[in-house]
Amino acid sequence: MALAVNVLMFVVEIVGGVSAGSSALQADALDFLGDAANYGISLCVLSSALIVRARAALIKGASMAAFGCWVGGHAIYQTTTGQVPEPVVMSVVGALALASNVFVALLLYRYRMGESNMRSVWICSRNDAVGNLAVVAAAAGVFSTQRGWPDIAVALIMGVLSLSGACQILRHAQRDLTNARTSTHGAYEVRV
Repeated sequence: MALAVNVLMFVVEIVGGVSAGSSALQADALDFLGDAANYGISLCVLSSALIVRARAALIKGASMAAFGCWVGGHAIYQTTTGQVPEPVVMSVVGALALASNVFVALLLYRYRMGESNMRSVWICSRNDAVGNLAVVAAAAGVFSTQRGWPDIAVALIMGVLSLSGACQILRHAQRDLTNARTSTHGAYEVRV
C-alpha cells in the first residue's frame, strides 16, 4: 500500500511541481519516487537474511544521500532564476502529499524500531511528513512575500533532511552488517 501511494504521489507532485515552478514540490516528488523504489527493495528482501537486508538498507541510504545532494544543488541553481512559484498549487499539492505521507507513516509506525531495512522505511515516511509540512509553509511564505526564497529554503531543508535520514539509515545498516557477520562467523565456528 505504501508503495502504491508513493508512486501515485510522485506523478501528482512532479506534475504539480513543474506546473507551479516549485523546487520544493519537485524535490518532494523525487523523494516520493525514491521512497517507492526503497519500499520495493524492502519488499524484495523482507524474508532474506539480515546481511541481505542490511545491504539493501545501505543502498537505500546511499540513494537518499544522492537525492539530498541533488536537491541542494537544484535549490542553489533556482536562486539564479528568480522564478516565483504558484503558491495555490503548492498548497493544494503539498496538503495532499502531507495527508498521503501521514497515512503511510501511520501504516509503518510499528517498524520504527526494527532492523535497518524496516527502520529505513519508517525514517523515509517520517521525513516525508515533516517535509510536506515545510512545503505547505513554503507555499504560505511565497504567497505572503510574492518571492521564491521560501520555496528554495524548503527545498534546501528537504535536502538536509534527506542527508540526515541517509546518515541514520547507513549507521543502522552498518551495525546490522556487523551483527550479521558476527553471528555468521560464530555459527561457522560452532559447526567446525
